[in-house]
Amino acid sequence: MEQYYGTGRRKTAVARVFLRPGEGKITVNGKDFQEYFRGIIRAVSALEPFKVVDMMGKFDAYITVKGGGTTGQIDAIKLGIARALEKYNPEFRKKLKPAGLLTRDARVVERKKYGKHKARRAPQYSKR
Repeated sequence: MEQYYGTGRRKTAVARVFLRPGEGKITVNGKDFQEYFRGIIRAVSALEPFKVVDMMGKFDAYITVKGGGTTGQIDAIKLGIARALEKYNPEFRKKLKPAGLLTRDARVVERKKYGKHKARRAPQYSKR
């Protein structure tokens, strides 16, 4: 059986996406996509790569995602799907790249430094 793989990362979330030709069933960590991201409206943005290349409902997606929060996981899935679609048909790159779907968002949380409250927040200055 033909299968296409893509890895997506965002913040600390890592998504492994396996696409197989099918009728559009999406499974995330063993649960249905709607069930896994229950009540999170933003979750549908993870399926954007399918819409851009007009392949909605043509693939079954088996996804495993670890780490991060919901936002990071959604964005990781989006990148994974885009990369897997590109493996399926390299011609899709022409549509996915301008839409910004093949770009890894490199922003991660900055580490906390000693002598600071947070990464940059300094203790309150006192003149006297």
